[in-house]
Amino acid sequence: MTAGMRVAARGWGTYRTITAAVREAEPGAVVSIQAGTYTECVVLDRDVTLVAEKGASSVRVVGVRGPALAVHGAGGTVRGLVLEGSGGEPAVSVTAGSVLIVDCEITGGGVQVSGTATPVIRDCELHHTGQIGLYLAGDSRSVVESTTIADVDAVGILVDHGAAPSLNRVTVTRTGGHGIRVTGSARGTFDNCAVTHTGVTAVAVDGSARPLLRGCHISDSAAGGVLVTGTAGSEVVNGTVAEQTADEGPSAGGEFGVSLRGCEIARTAQDGVHVTGRAVTSFVGCRVSDIKAAGIVAGESSRMRLEDTTTTDTAGSGLAARGEARVDVRAGGFARSGANGVYVSDAAELTLVGCAVTDATYTAVHAGGTSRVTLRDSQVRGTPEHGLHITGDALMTLTGVEIGDAALCGISVDGGDLAARNCIISKVATGVRLSTDHRPLIDDCDITSCTGVGLDIAAAGIVTDTRISDTGATGVFIRESAAAWLTDCSITDTKGTGLVVQADAAPRVRGVAIARTAKNGLYVAASGAGRFENCDIGATGYPAVYVGSEAAPLLRGCFFHDMDEDLKMEEDAAATVESCRSQDVKVPTLPEDATAVSVPWGAVAGAPGPGGPAPGVPATAAGAGQTASDSAESLTEVLDELHGLVGLEGVKTDVSTMVKVMQMVRQRTEAGLAAPPLSRHLVFAGNSGTGKTTVARLYGRILAAVGLLSRGHLVEADRGSLVGEYVGHTAPKTTAIFRRALGGVLFIDEAYALTPGGQSADYGKEAISTLVKLMEDYRDDVVVIVAGYPDEMEGFVDANPGLASRFTRTLVFDDYDGEELSQIVEWNARQHEYELPEDTLVALLDYFASLVRDDRFGNGRTARQTFQRMTERHAQRVVDLIAPTTEDLVTLLPEDLPPVK
Repeated sequence: MTAGMRVAARGWGTYRTITAAVREAEPGAVVSIQAGTYTECVVLDRDVTLVAEKGASSVRVVGVRGPALAVHGAGGTVRGLVLEGSGGEPAVSVTAGSVLIVDCEITGGGVQVSGTATPVIRDCELHHTGQIGLYLAGDSRSVVESTTIADVDAVGILVDHGAAPSLNRVTVTRTGGHGIRVTGSARGTFDNCAVTHTGVTAVAVDGSARPLLRGCHISDSAAGGVLVTGTAGSEVVNGTVAEQTADEGPSAGGEFGVSLRGCEIARTAQDGVHVTGRAVTSFVGCRVSDIKAAGIVAGESSRMRLEDTTTTDTAGSGLAARGEARVDVRAGGFARSGANGVYVSDAAELTLVGCAVTDATYTAVHAGGTSRVTLRDSQVRGTPEHGLHITGDALMTLTGVEIGDAALCGISVDGGDLAARNCIISKVATGVRLSTDHRPLIDDCDITSCTGVGLDIAAAGIVTDTRISDTGATGVFIRESAAAWLTDCSITDTKGTGLVVQADAAPRVRGVAIARTAKNGLYVAASGAGRFENCDIGATGYPAVYVGSEAAPLLRGCFFHDMDEDLKMEEDAAATVESCRSQDVKVPTLPEDATAVSVPWGAVAGAPGPGGPAPGVPATAAGAGQTASDSAESLTEVLDELHGLVGLEGVKTDVSTMVKVMQMVRQRTEAGLAAPPLSRHLVFAGNSGTGKTTVARLYGRILAAVGLLSRGHLVEADRGSLVGEYVGHTAPKTTAIFRRALGGVLFIDEAYALTPGGQSADYGKEAISTLVKLMEDYRDDVVVIVAGYPDEMEGFVDANPGLASRFTRTLVFDDYDGEELSQIVEWNARQHEYELPEDTLVALLDYFASLVRDDRFGNGRTARQTFQRMTERHAQRVVDLIAPTTEDLVTLLPEDLPPVK
């Protein structure tokens, strides 16, 4: 038999039916079919090529009581035929073999592939196939390329059982059901496919299926875009869902669950993506847009990873996480949502890293229930409500987050808990509002450009190393009965009072600087209280401190300066003032020796001007007969405070040596002798958190105590406060902050930022030149300390000859070792009435020894944060005890240590 064979329905020809020709054909034979309609069921079980003689669509094969084409083994090729099913049967059935079906039209029934078949379907058109267009089942491994499936009553492509097809450039459109459904334990890849105009969700994955979609376009669904349910994407072993590890995720180059890469989901009538059950999914480089409901929803116990994926223009929330879902989002963002940008409820867990949540119709990020939400290095902007809203028992952890353009609060905590570090809140109505029985933490944050209050504390809160500035009303507002702690913060440029304390509130405020307030620096309302230690209040519009009727605050070690009046009190106020002093105050009401004694105040409102005691205060308490040196701060006290610091032995030795030189300089000057050379300006070189700012503040007080500075106060600056934004702006800006430091210390942190490498036109050089001239003009009235990392500070001093000649002494601040960090934690524990048993101290040493000391290591700040996290974990452990003892409430155990990161 020759390789060439012909089939014709009438006229000349060897065979009248295709079946007859195939039956007689040898492997490799080509059967050429004349144009016409052939009503028969063609069975292909050998390597034979069937081709339409007159080209595509000229031959129609109509199946009767079975498929038009049935392939049961071997290879073979079918080219250019119209294959039509009837009676509800598939038009094509492939149970084995690797047939190639190319350039064919399939109608009246779909294509069914089962068993271990490996067919290739290329450049075909499937339409009007009945319930299913393409059904891939068994353990088949089909390849489908450049094919269109349209006008299907139910499912366009159904992948079931253990099938693992490869589909490329396949279009599915106009289906009554799903465009693509993958179920059972099926796998498969879908590359550059399009699924449009479906009657229900476009792509559905269930069972334990685990497909991969790359570069696919899913749009115009009458329901959702992608639905993943059951245990899809999970690894199921003996009926149990196995946990996938982080290194299986898309960032590591692997696939994670049901995976979509570079896909676009648009114009759906319901959720763009909806994942429930115990399904596991990942989306990398995907875009979800123009959705009539939520963009992405994760529910029940599902797991989801999003990387470089965005949702835009959604009628519902951009992202919603519910139930016990866990969602991890890296890069990408959520924009222009018709509800919340991100909504998290129930016990869901969400992590956002490097994301942007912008232009939400409701609150940008909402956390409720018992959810846990973590945001790092992200932006939240543009909402008529809150930037971040925490309710119920939710916990939100923020690190390096920028929040802005919120019409209400930047962050609002209503019942949940918050830990915010290194965040910026700006251009909002209220910066942060805390109303919760928990104890939220705000650490090293900037709250600025608020039209209303900067920080509103209604119940409790801990605020450390935070800067509140440029507020349209009060800087920090502590409401009735609130219990807030503020440490090492600054409150500046407020159009209202700097810090307000209402009735029955008793905050602890330490090391807070308040300056340039339109009203009082500190206002303690009637029946208010609190402890205010080592605070610096200056340049206030009203008296620095106002104490209302029956208010009983403690003011200890505070410094008031540059205002009309330092302290104003109602007659029945009961404030206690210890070791406070004032300077450059037009109407001082502090007694002259208030720096040395504890003075209970009773009637300061009518206090006279300088020279006379307040009514009812004995003359000795008012400073009668005292000299100027007697009223100055004791050098011994300041040195004791310096030597009481943990670690810093080299710095303590250097400062003690300089003090002796300063004392000798003063003695020689008073004796009329020439003074020896004295290096007043210093370089502080050390890593973050090694105590540079603390020592600078003490150094100013030391210089004041030995009479080399008139005030000894500290003014902090950095590149942003010295360098202008345009030509001619830098010199006045630098001069203004320098003048504020006259009589004290100008401390420039990260000074090397004034000399950025490779930027010849940078305005930092102008700031340095201005500083050098001012240091010469006011060489006896100010001390300048520049600080930063050791390597960078060497380059900074060498950048300008004037700097090198003025900064001739460098104090090196070594990193704290594990024992010193433990001592800092112990000190914090004593301050806050906690106890550390011996086993906790041992565990603490081991903990600090295991920490990675990279660029992010914070030294003393790390120790303080460790203590804070220990108290948080202690609270979580103790709060569930039915009747905790006093020992339970004060004892920190080894298990309270946070995990090592």
